[in-house]
Amino acid sequence: MKSFYHYLMKYRHPKPKDDIAKFANDAYLDHGFPRNSDRYDELSSYLEMNGHYLKSMSVFDDAWDRYQNEILKQI
Repeated sequence: MKSFYHYLMKYRHPKPKDDIAKFANDAYLDHGFPRNSDRYDELSSYLEMNGHYLKSMSVFDDAWDRYQNEILKQI
C-alpha cells in the first residue's frame, strides 16, 4: 500500500488551485513529514503539532478521505 504522502504528491502543482494542492506543495517542503506513514493517528498528530501551513485540519481530513477511497478501490 502506498503511503499517504506518496498519494498526496499527485496533487502537487506549481500554481495550486485548491487547498489540497497547496497542502501537497507544503508537505513536499516539510522535511519532517512522516513520508512512509499510512496511519491516520500518526499523520494527524504530526500535523496538529507541525502543520502550521494548513489553514485547517479539515484540508487533511478531506485529503485523507480521498486517500482511503482510492485504497479501497485497489482491494
